[in-house]
Amino acid sequence: MTTRFHSVLLLALATTGFALPAVAQTDHNMHGMPVAMPAAKTAEAALGEGLVKKIDKTKGTVTLAHGALPNGMPPMTMAYKVKDAAWLDKMTVGQKIRFATDPADGMTVSRFEPAK
Repeated sequence: MTTRFHSVLLLALATTGFALPAVAQTDHNMHGMPVAMPAAKTAEAALGEGLVKKIDKTKGTVTLAHGALPNGMPPMTMAYKVKDAAWLDKMTVGQKIRFATDPADGMTVSRFEPAK
């Protein structure tokens, strides 16, 4: 009887594990409807505007003067690392750009484009 009880218990625990992810995604206030998943990397999708003040290819940085950024950073002038050092060849001092920073550190330009 003990072996059978343990078998039933293990089977119940094992099958419960498969149902937990579905339960976790259910909002009980919405009668079992799945919870809306948040948009992926919305901070990176929004671009801030900045003015290229300095390019330092040896350090792999660009100094930008920018207004408030979508990630909450206030207006300032600071040096940012760039995700791809080749981007520094595409930037010029005095150029206005639109850029996003890496959400993980906020200190690395992860995307940029010339401002229009």
